[in-house]
Amino acid sequence: MDLAWDQIVSLVGAFLILIAYALESLKPGYLKPATFQILNALGSLCLFITAVIHSQYGFIVLEGSWFIISLVALARLAMGKGPKVLK
Repeated sequence: MDLAWDQIVSLVGAFLILIAYALESLKPGYLKPATFQILNALGSLCLFITAVIHSQYGFIVLEGSWFIISLVALARLAMGKGPKVLK
């Protein structure tokens, strides 16, 4: 099975997002908020790139939005406006 480079980028992106989601779902608090957002940003960027290459407009909107939201969350963390933890 030969995978084209764009398929490899797509798989890497999917795995990054799934790893972040699985760890946060199965072990809440295991990832630092910044690590979670970085995984989401990188994964969504990979998927956004492949969506653009293949003109998949729905995925361009989805992954582009996911990327922007992750960047905004990272910026908020950098400014000290991270999530409030309820106890």
